[in-house]
Amino acid sequence: MPPSGLAILIGAGPNTGTGIARILSHPSHGNLAVALLARRSESLNEVVSTVRKTNPNACLETFPTDTTKASLEKTFQEIKKHQSFKDLKLKLAIYNIKHSSKKPFLEETREDFEDSLETYVGGAFTFAQESLKRFFADHGESGLVDGGDKKGTLIFTGTLGALRCSAQFAAYGAGRASVRQLAQTLAREMSEKGVHVVHTIANGAIVDADGEDQKTGKKMSADAVGETYLWLHDQRPCLWTHELDMRPACEKF
Repeated sequence: MPPSGLAILIGAGPNTGTGIARILSHPSHGNLAVALLARRSESLNEVVSTVRKTNPNACLETFPTDTTKASLEKTFQEIKKHQSFKDLKLKLAIYNIKHSSKKPFLEETREDFEDSLETYVGGAFTFAQESLKRFFADHGESGLVDGGDKKGTLIFTGTLGALRCSAQFAAYGAGRASVRQLAQTLAREMSEKGVHVVHTIANGAIVDADGEDQKTGKKMSADAVGETYLWLHDQRPCLWTHELDMRPACEKF
């Protein structure tokens, strides 16, 4: 069965990213081709190998990249030209970057603080902008009230740090909160244009497993995150979720 469309996932790592890729690419779930983005080729290859153990025919291609403007723009151009994705329209884009910084505030430097924001928030900005350009190029620019269809779904995986933060996490909290606000302003601007923008809050450990910890609600299953993201993507314009709290049953909050 040929893929029904394209998904772009940045932050394709061994846990959350693997579960998302597995669900999105499986013919009985998303049936999407998936462009996998991360800094290290080794990590990307591991994701592909793991997913293909249960779905040998998964349409997965890897693109090593960081979150700098030049690198992301180049990667989106490569995705557009890639033969595996020929004639496929972008349907889903996911910013799933893990980025943390912990340091006593008086030991923090202005340079390190700004570098953290550039890496995480700047990356989110460019990823969102490139994804939106592709959505409109693939699906047209007519808004919903003008007869246009849903263009696609843009999801940012956030954490509890976007809402409240602990001591010594100044840069981390500033970055997470900034991306949450970016997602909110994009939702308000892009919803009527047909783009569904979502910010999720992952509160608790996510593991690429479905064992006792998942059964007893101690940890989240990466596949369950993938299923949730696919559910968000499948929502029709009559009801769109913007922010969603995700946590295992036994996680304190």
